[in-house]
Amino acid sequence: MANVWTRLKKDKWAYIFLLPSFILFGTFFLFPVVWSVFLSLIDYQIWGSEFIGLDNYRMIATDRIFWVSLRNNFFYALGVVPLWLGKALIISALIFPFRKSIQTFFKAVFYMPHITSAVIISMIWLWIYNPPFGLLNYFLSLFGKPAVAWLGNTKTALPAIIAQTVVMGGGSSIVLISASMNGIPVHLYEAAELDGASKLVTWFRITLPLLRPTILYLVVMGTISSFQVFTQIYTMTKGGPQFSTITIVYLIYEKAFRSFRFGPASAMAVVLFAVVFCFAIVQFRWLGGEVEY
Repeated sequence: MANVWTRLKKDKWAYIFLLPSFILFGTFFLFPVVWSVFLSLIDYQIWGSEFIGLDNYRMIATDRIFWVSLRNNFFYALGVVPLWLGKALIISALIFPFRKSIQTFFKAVFYMPHITSAVIISMIWLWIYNPPFGLLNYFLSLFGKPAVAWLGNTKTALPAIIAQTVVMGGGSSIVLISASMNGIPVHLYEAAELDGASKLVTWFRITLPLLRPTILYLVVMGTISSFQVFTQIYTMTKGGPQFSTITIVYLIYEKAFRSFRFGPASAMAVVLFAVVFCFAIVQFRWLGGEVEY
């Protein structure tokens, strides 16, 4: 105990400077997480609460809509993460041979949607998907194809939202991948060229393996982001038609702030955390490992 106190006194200024950030972290992140776990174990009412243990978890386990939202989230993540990561890798590879100024221009162009309001982007895509006068159906009419209710059909609504996310996303991924590619030593490419390796072989044998730490980060963060999707669903479909686009976060919003059932909503949030945590462990085991240049 004396050693701990001595170390605290020695590093007191470091802890003092860290204290404001820790207070913000504890107030706006740590406390809400702990409170959410507590809410999942009680029957929360304005006029009084009662501890009910795991009853909220049993309730959502028998809720068909919860399982539908979980399935939709799996399909959404399975569609979005590989496609936008593939898009980012291809674009990064295409702009990599250019000089730095041209690379910066393209990275800025692709990054711009990332800093644009997701609500505005969703509203633009509502117009693109509009059945009577939308841009997409206009192009279909040029080929004699009938108009499609992209967001009004249970078969096309979720793929349409996935397509919108893939097309507009990936800007930050392109920036990170391009920076990682510029950090790969040039002599590795020169040695591969002397050995007669083609561009494709060089990409798969040198570039892609050395990008593994960056790809791991992007896959983990992309999966987390995919399971937290809300804005597109709220703005474009409200979870419809027939719950075909409802996701866990949107269902949590409906339960908590529309039905005021904070117990089941908190239980869903805890389950969502567990699902994302399990995905992260699998991804770290699959893509983790040291990379040496």
